[in-house]
Amino acid sequence: MYDKILLPTDGSAGMDDVINHAVSLAEQHDATLHALYVVNTASLSDLPIDSSWEGINQALKREGEHAMEQIETVANDVELKTSMVDGSPAKEIVNYATEESIDVVVMGTSGRSGVDRLLLGSVAERVVRSSPVPVLTIRVNE
Repeated sequence: MYDKILLPTDGSAGMDDVINHAVSLAEQHDATLHALYVVNTASLSDLPIDSSWEGINQALKREGEHAMEQIETVANDVELKTSMVDGSPAKEIVNYATEESIDVVVMGTSGRSGVDRLLLGSVAERVVRSSPVPVLTIRVNE
């Protein structure tokens, strides 16, 4: 049923259940697991001009490398492809799913509600609304 599974990650704590579920799904279907980290450059537009863009960008990429290592340690028995891109997370996740002909996206959601959801939005919600493929969301234990 699934040949290509996309696992977007932001490297946050609590992603273990999401990673384990995606790896298990890939094992069951003998599928390739695509791990994606998006360096959220969209959130940096409000930084003061005197901020060191290069330093911030390097820190975000190191965070992405750590997130990929976290997945690599669990995904021993599946074919794994890792990618890191710059941009807006929801948009880049949907673009990747489209360009790579992904069959299902497995991603975490924080389960925000009320004012937090209204003010902060939800990457998972935006992906669900615009993804051309099914999206399986798993509550992240914070």
